[in-house]
Amino acid sequence: MPTELLNCKKGFEVAYNNRYTWPQNFSGYKGNCFFSKDDRTYEGQFSINKNFKVILNNIENEEIVKLISSQLFEVTIHRVKRDFKKVHSENNFQLICEDEKGIEMLVLGKSAGDKYRIKDNKINMVYRKIHGLIVEIFVEEFIDTGLGFLSKKYTSQQLDNESLMPISPKYSYFDEFINIENNLWLLNKRTISYLNDQMQPINDKFIFEELIILTE
Repeated sequence: MPTELLNCKKGFEVAYNNRYTWPQNFSGYKGNCFFSKDDRTYEGQFSINKNFKVILNNIENEEIVKLISSQLFEVTIHRVKRDFKKVHSENNFQLICEDEKGIEMLVLGKSAGDKYRIKDNKINMVYRKIHGLIVEIFVEEFIDTGLGFLSKKYTSQQLDNESLMPISPKYSYFDEFINIENNLWLLNKRTISYLNDQMQPINDKFIFEELIILTE
């Protein structure tokens, strides 16, 4: 393998392994959940089991149930620890450019066309083809848990796979976490800001409280 590809792959592997992931004995957790939008607040209870199944109770609005569940599932499933060599065994990484924002690289192989950027051993940009569209994420701030890094402030947007034009609003996320027993870092608050179809600013606010680890 050319030295450039080898160095990019090694650099990305370090950043990949610097992410905060669940411990092997993750058993799930539960708590109270709140969702606020347009001066309305919904309150319920949730649980996430060791297989990352999300269950919500005491919220009747199905749209809100799906919205809260999707946030909990997304933040939970993305922390599953997967071995780098298994995930990226059929990929290589080619340098695109390097500047003050970091080292940007193109994926070659099985996931050809995906792109990542790393800086200070952290992944601060993701450009991935998922289900026929492109998801582009830029991370502005991280939190250091001591066991890995979590994205704290970032944007996410979907692009058309062919034209590369936006097909969703640009969502700005701001996450807050709490550290409960055994260095388990859980999402405590999430605010998602964006412009609706009328170009009006919208803030979706999620709060997760009274968080308790589930026992086997």
